[in-house]
Amino acid sequence: MGRLFLHGARLLSRGFCSLGSNRISVCIVGSGPAGFYTAEKMLKAHQTVEVDIIDRLPTPFGLVRYGVAPDHPETKIVANQFSRVAKSERCSFFGNIALGSVISLSELRENYDIVVLSYGAESDRSLGIPGEDLNGIYSAREFVWWYNGHPDCFNMAPDLKSTDTAVILGLGNVALDVARILLRPVSELAKTDISDHALASLQDSTIRKVYLVARRGPAQAACTAKELREILGMKNLHIKIQQVDLDISPSDEEELKKQRIQKRVYELLSKAASSPHCPPAEQRELHFVFFRKPDRFLPSENGCTVGAVHLEKTFLEGKASNSSLLPHTCKFGRGEFEDITCGLVLKSIGYKSLPIDGLPFDNHKGVVPNLKGRVLSSYQRGHEAVEHGLYVAGWLKRGPIGIVATNLYCAEETVASISEDVEKGLLTAASGTPKPGRQGLLQLLENKNIKFVPFSGWEKIDAKEKMVGQQRNKPREKVTTWEDLLKASNV
Repeated sequence: MGRLFLHGARLLSRGFCSLGSNRISVCIVGSGPAGFYTAEKMLKAHQTVEVDIIDRLPTPFGLVRYGVAPDHPETKIVANQFSRVAKSERCSFFGNIALGSVISLSELRENYDIVVLSYGAESDRSLGIPGEDLNGIYSAREFVWWYNGHPDCFNMAPDLKSTDTAVILGLGNVALDVARILLRPVSELAKTDISDHALASLQDSTIRKVYLVARRGPAQAACTAKELREILGMKNLHIKIQQVDLDISPSDEEELKKQRIQKRVYELLSKAASSPHCPPAEQRELHFVFFRKPDRFLPSENGCTVGAVHLEKTFLEGKASNSSLLPHTCKFGRGEFEDITCGLVLKSIGYKSLPIDGLPFDNHKGVVPNLKGRVLSSYQRGHEAVEHGLYVAGWLKRGPIGIVATNLYCAEETVASISEDVEKGLLTAASGTPKPGRQGLLQLLENKNIKFVPFSGWEKIDAKEKMVGQQRNKPREKVTTWEDLLKASNV
């Protein structure tokens, strides 16, 4: 513990001497894109701000490290920008600190002038249909964490050797990511930072067919044109789309005229469906299936593992724009059913944020009720009550939508709200005594005998991963267990 608090003393000395009595203490919970963009904007907006970023993981960068696909290294470059923020004289990273179990929200609010929650969405929506608990059924989030080396999913071990068919429910960018990982040649993945255990499983995989199943039609596909174009352009991959699924209504045609991105997605799907193909028998296949919703999962002969997905055909009613279509009112079952035999199912139907004690939470929407990032304790229209000093950013604020860069604009809005409140004097402690900020956090951790991973600890992990990766002709070889991460950080 001595090394821990010697490090803490250095953190204090570098911040307090320059900030003096005008210091504004900020704690950001969550070190993904939303957290780091918020920190960066706060540091630029207020010269007297001292920012502490805490995360339950020993590693920073959240979605960039554990959500972005390994074959998209260009998206991960933003971690360099975040590293510069973390190395600022007025910013510090505290890894291995879990909000709710190690430290409470009330404790953070007692010690900081401003608390910004940006811990994302670490759970999943449920379909709530029979058979959902069968073996071989996973959320796409779990699968993504598994192949990206997240320590919570190190032991997941999906069986990729007992079936030739996987079904992915959903047609957003995450669904395309997992389909691409299942179908991309292992020789290409071996050059990425994919986890070693995932690479070994994919090497032995017998999966040759992947079905992407969407409840709505191609005019409402949730993916972006860039992601779709990438998977449609993969070599030695046979694309199958039923022409009847591409038939659209007059209202769809009108909406596509207004939605440039959706129109491009539809055009890409139509072009893929009309392209002539004479695939060899051993070629891998990607099937796009529209207007189907899962009714139940059927067990295989052993009764424990999924053997098929029982689908009901659907139709849309009402306005069919991607932005205004309401899933619970506009997708109806026809009473017609069909099965897809498979041994692996990945549910890409949406991530879900989790509430914590002391935090207002809208369970229906899965977000913290807020007004431009200000947390609302009461959110009845016309009678909103603001929790002064408590803010939210990222998926916890707006839901699990958007790309990495979306968090930049989200953070800007939240920081603008904070700046307004600072200017109005709304964040001054009632006692008039400055809150302790980082000093208070360090004292709390000392009292609880909690070891944290500073950014220098992450740099040790980073150096080790890159060193091992270089030996294997990879960008890095990720450390994938909690024990090994903490050991590598040398806390």
